[in-house]
Amino acid sequence: MKQVKDVNENIALSPKGLQYKLKELREIIKSAAPKAQEHISYGMAYYRYKGRLVYFGLSKKHIGLYIPTPIVEEHKSELKGYETTKATIRFPLDKRLPAMLIKKLVKARINKINELDKKK
Repeated sequence: MKQVKDVNENIALSPKGLQYKLKELREIIKSAAPKAQEHISYGMAYYRYKGRLVYFGLSKKHIGLYIPTPIVEEHKSELKGYETTKATIRFPLDKRLPAMLIKKLVKARINKINELDKKK
C-alpha cells in the first residue's frame, strides 16, 4: 500500500464511489473537533487533540471509526445495530453515516481528554 502524506491523498486513493462518504465523515469529525489536528497514522486519517482523538479507515464492507476507550462502552446503547469492539465502530457502506451520533462520540472523547488533562 502506498504511503500517503495527508488525508486528502488518503481519500483520493479510495474508490471513487466511496470518497463522498469519507469526505462526509471527515467533515463531521472536523465540525465536532475544530481544534483537532489532522494527520495520517497507521495509513488512516487521524485526529489529534491533546493526544489521540479518533481515527477512521475504509474497509471492504465498512468504514471503521476508531476511538480510544471507554467511549464505545459508555455509548453502547446508542450503538446498537452497529458492529463494535472496545474501541471500534463499523459503519456499513450501504447505510448513511449517523452524523449526530458520530459528533456526540467525538465530543465525548474530547471531554474525556479534557478531564484527564485537568487531573495532570
